[in-house]
Amino acid sequence: MNKFSNIVAVIPSHAPKYIYTYGNLLIDYLQQISVKYVFGIPGGAIEPLYNALAISEMHNGPRSIVTRHETGAAFMADGYYQESGHLGVCCATTGPGATNLITGIASAFSNNSPVLAITAQTALSSFGKGAFQESSCTGIDTLGMFEHCTKYNTLVSHPEQLERKLATAILTAFQPPYGPVHLSIPIDVLNTPAPVADPSYNLAALMRPSNGYDTVAAEQLSHLLSSKALSNTNAVVFLIGESASNSVAAIVELAERLNAPIVTTPHGKGLINPYHRLYRGVIGFAGHQSARETLANKNIKHLLAIGTNLGEWASNRWDETLILNKRLIHIDELPTHFLQSPMATLHVQGHIASIFNYLLKTLKPTLLDLKIGNGPYKKRNIDTLPFRSQHRNFILDDEAAWVDESSPIKPQRLMHDLPLLFPPNTRYLADTGNSFAWAIHYLHPCDYRNKEEQDTQSCLFRTSLEFASMGWAIGCAVGISIAQRNNPVVCITGDGSWLMSGQEITVAIEEQLTVIFIILNDGALGMVKHGQQLTGSQSIGTKLQKTNFAAMATAMGANSYHVKSAKALKNLPIKSICHHNGPTLIDVHIDPDAIPPIGMRTNSLKEAQ
Repeated sequence: MNKFSNIVAVIPSHAPKYIYTYGNLLIDYLQQISVKYVFGIPGGAIEPLYNALAISEMHNGPRSIVTRHETGAAFMADGYYQESGHLGVCCATTGPGATNLITGIASAFSNNSPVLAITAQTALSSFGKGAFQESSCTGIDTLGMFEHCTKYNTLVSHPEQLERKLATAILTAFQPPYGPVHLSIPIDVLNTPAPVADPSYNLAALMRPSNGYDTVAAEQLSHLLSSKALSNTNAVVFLIGESASNSVAAIVELAERLNAPIVTTPHGKGLINPYHRLYRGVIGFAGHQSARETLANKNIKHLLAIGTNLGEWASNRWDETLILNKRLIHIDELPTHFLQSPMATLHVQGHIASIFNYLLKTLKPTLLDLKIGNGPYKKRNIDTLPFRSQHRNFILDDEAAWVDESSPIKPQRLMHDLPLLFPPNTRYLADTGNSFAWAIHYLHPCDYRNKEEQDTQSCLFRTSLEFASMGWAIGCAVGISIAQRNNPVVCITGDGSWLMSGQEITVAIEEQLTVIFIILNDGALGMVKHGQQLTGSQSIGTKLQKTNFAAMATAMGANSYHVKSAKALKNLPIKSICHHNGPTLIDVHIDPDAIPPIGMRTNSLKEAQ
């Protein structure tokens, strides 16, 4: 008797008889690699997969999270991976269900997130006959649509292909560079009885990560960092990107020993405690003058760019003066990222944590600054820490705005106060638009995690700058909260993004997730409005109808509050909000005339025009 026989034994006798199908086999593979959730919306053609999920849920296997839109399903799968490190999985029925997934999968592609998208097809025998929602190569070809936003994209045209193609897809998703994959599976293939009731491949074993690295290049780097010429302060600067997420403790320890200032890319911002004595802020989009001044120091001998693709926003728009020059030493797992830095003195390719553990072991102790304590993990009292300029070493623009008491509240003040209100280890996400500009520059959560917690997949701040889908943070916040339910998740989004994707709050209600949605309510598509003003373009198409978002949330069954001033923000019952088993929406009326730090973006638009 196999395990499926035990499952069938608990199904009521009056229920339909279940046969172990390739749909069941697919779900068993997901369970093998510790996937707990499948995000999506059911439909006729993908019903066999949902039948398998129903049985899986009976024995605590992967279960279905029903989203409100397929794009939200892909965003949630992206967030689930980003927090848990496990494969994100989303699914949709044939036709429009599949096409609705594409924006979310394109975002995952830009974010290098391993996401498996499963879409259905009508039965193979109906191809070319004009079947309902047909999306084969003879209809609306959804397979072709996924081709350029996935790493692996295939139609399972025969049941015997499914195991091999599924295994290939999952392994490909986790091959650097990570990214989404897509399987298009006809309903009759999913429904075909499987000859065996166990996976043939041990994917968990095949997916064990490699800790290898280029030992010759690492030895060269160790020699460079051991040079007596580096004894001066600021001779080395660290530039940390998002791909360093599993290596932060070793990186920061080396920076402390070398007394090397640290700057981050916008995506790397959430990896470093902003109140660390060596931190100088963000370089690139919505970044800080202190970071630019740090990189402009003529005493710098080496700039270590770690875990970054050095794209437009990470490289300060391909800045050859500050970043892309011969001072650069580029350290990354992906050799393709080195195509952005041909001018670098050295490329060190491989597992980043292993590289830095090697450097910590090999650098001569006499050259290391071991006397400085006050490292990144020293705890301070959150109730007494005033979070003012004397506690940080980077400079904010318009500092008067983040102590401004006027109403409506200044966005700068809102971002500054959020870490004062919410507990340590709160996860923050910023959505596309002014939300991510304000948050990158002014939102600085204090990181109290220990070294073990720091060296995990988790990150305290996330945004999506490349594909930059509006509403990404809304779905992603739900996925992150599902992956970890112990800490609040704060999603900062705009009124435009909420009107696109705000219905996903009902998933957070259903799953009883502590997600706090903060709506920047300025009655406009804010980034477009300010972009038009700053570039001298015509003002058009940015006004949004005045909407009571708190009332909408209440109608859906969520907690909600209005905030129009710093005093009202301070008076929110944060403790109650953070212990509530469900989401809260905070409708924040912000100063619509406050100009966000989007100069890099508007300069790019001016050049294009």
